[in-house]
Amino acid sequence: MDHAEENEILAAAQRYYVERPIFSHPVLQERLHKKDKISDSIGDKLKQAFTCTPKKIRNIIYMFLPITKWLPAYRFKEYVLGDLVSGISTGVLQLPQGPFAVISLMIGGVAVRLVPDDMVIPGGVNATNGTEARDALRVKVAMSVTLLSGIIQFCLGVCRFGFVAIYLTEPLVRGFTTAAAVHVFTSMLKYLFGVKTKRYSGIFSVVYSTVAVLQNVKNLNVCSLGVGLMVFGLLLGGKEFNERFKEKLPAPIPLEFFAVVMGTGISAGFNLHESYNVDVVGTLPLGLLPPANPDTSLFHLVYVDAIAIAIVGFSVTISMAKTLANKHGYQVDGNQELIALGLCNSIGSLFQTFSISCSLSRSLVQEGTGGKTQAVLSAIVIVNLKGMFMQFSDLPFFWRTSKIELTIWLTTFVSSLFLGLDYGLITAVIIALLTVIYRTQSPSYKVLGQLPDTDVYIDIDAYEEVKEIPGIKIFQINAPIYYANSDLYSSALKRKTGVNPALIMGARRKAMKKYAKEVGNANMANATIVKVDAEVDGEDGTKPEEEENEIKYPPVVIKSTLPEELQRFMPPGDNVHTIILDFTQVNFIDSVGVKTLAGIVKEYGDVGIYVYLAGCSAQVVNDLSRNRFFENPALLELLFHSVHDAVLGSQVREALAEQEATAAPPQEDSEPNATPEA
Repeated sequence: MDHAEENEILAAAQRYYVERPIFSHPVLQERLHKKDKISDSIGDKLKQAFTCTPKKIRNIIYMFLPITKWLPAYRFKEYVLGDLVSGISTGVLQLPQGPFAVISLMIGGVAVRLVPDDMVIPGGVNATNGTEARDALRVKVAMSVTLLSGIIQFCLGVCRFGFVAIYLTEPLVRGFTTAAAVHVFTSMLKYLFGVKTKRYSGIFSVVYSTVAVLQNVKNLNVCSLGVGLMVFGLLLGGKEFNERFKEKLPAPIPLEFFAVVMGTGISAGFNLHESYNVDVVGTLPLGLLPPANPDTSLFHLVYVDAIAIAIVGFSVTISMAKTLANKHGYQVDGNQELIALGLCNSIGSLFQTFSISCSLSRSLVQEGTGGKTQAVLSAIVIVNLKGMFMQFSDLPFFWRTSKIELTIWLTTFVSSLFLGLDYGLITAVIIALLTVIYRTQSPSYKVLGQLPDTDVYIDIDAYEEVKEIPGIKIFQINAPIYYANSDLYSSALKRKTGVNPALIMGARRKAMKKYAKEVGNANMANATIVKVDAEVDGEDGTKPEEEENEIKYPPVVIKSTLPEELQRFMPPGDNVHTIILDFTQVNFIDSVGVKTLAGIVKEYGDVGIYVYLAGCSAQVVNDLSRNRFFENPALLELLFHSVHDAVLGSQVREALAEQEATAAPPQEDSEPNATPEA
């Protein structure tokens, strides 16, 4: 006998027995005593907020200087070699290549818009001087955009705006980063093929860039393509070697470092720039540029772009952080990321630096190498984007598991690809939020039945063993009930259970008319309705709550007993006496939902059917109370702790009603057609 069979036998042999009262809400509340909660006064809250404690100081330091938290826990022997190799590889790649391609395109678009190529530069004596003056103005524009985007990011971080990161779901992040990878890939194609094309940014920039490269492919530089493909093959083969022998290697081989060194050597040794017209990075300035004041007078011209750059920079950073966090099992703090980006951009702009973000390629180089010439650089970038492109394999997975998450992935990818990362991200977040509304507006509705001889209630459409309890319908929703789905909930209740009060009332009227026709008494048709109205309004026509200044509530359920000979005219569904609404998966209900629920209770009560609420959370009970659902105290009797409590309560109620009916002496003066019961 194997272990699995032993577990099955053990599970089958185990039993639990519970003996307790049926817990309606009033019965349960009698056995519970609420704890006294003493809320702090406003003065105490202010004092606590402004009190300086070592813990608060430590948390503030951790927020602005996270190195103080992780450095003491740094495992030197385990991490130092990989970090050293990773730092060298990433640094060697960073120096000749420059900032993140997408942010570069966005800032470059602003700079070209404000300082176009054909702009007349004051003091430009010749072409060289004019170009230098134009570039200096573009640097000023970039500094202003960088400073303003940094201020925006820092303010958002201090205001705890990093919570928006929770709206970047995994499908959205993976679709967004894949689209960003395509943006970077297309921006590298012209360097790989060695062709000259115009720079594009904004909507459909990917399409324009790709078309421009394809139109000029006849002018490709064979030498550039050859060098790029050689580096491409070296990196792919080397990465496969690193992956296969990662357990035996002390640290991954720094392929990117060797690729840059080799490319630089080949370029210099064979004079590729002069002899074969291969683009090279050129001379790199040494050291940092002197500090300079950004031109704040440009803020009113660039604030829209600065907002977009701030949001896209944060989104790319947090998306990449989430991707690596999921891979390595740690958490990221959106607020801390915003503050870090804001400080780097704000302070860095004073030294004429570029707006920073998270480079997909260099982040993957850093991660892939062990860190916790242009043709050469483009090959390095493209190879390191391989992991991002592998995310296309998400599509069949989401197709099998969730069509909604597949929709989020595809719409994020398509919108970010063609509209640009800024507008694409906004579109993706809106679509993701719409899917949340769709899910709550179109939840799954189930009619539950009982697993015989247990207190387990399961979907009757899913399992053959599950049976409905005679006279009881149990209806479940797996979403909150609020303004967007309350009408749909009411309609689904009637449709799924097959019990529609309006149809039942109409059927009773028709049955009464048929019965009256048979016995030859035309006045009998409306007798039941008249007696019901009299019971609700009182014999003198006044409302119950208006009598003697005493609040009197109408009955929750109006029962009308019909003659046995009349039952043959009634539809089969009329024998249902209780509807149980399973609220175990309802986490809140708003005022519109409460009104809908009250309407359901009244509508079914008018045809003699009780509506019980089962499994309500404390939050839902509070929502019902705040919206005066229990203004009639009798409604508290309809609230039960669980579905099984509601079922047992319904059965006990019907049994008592049957006993009273059989024990009560017949009334001689009663009419044969109907007798109203409260």
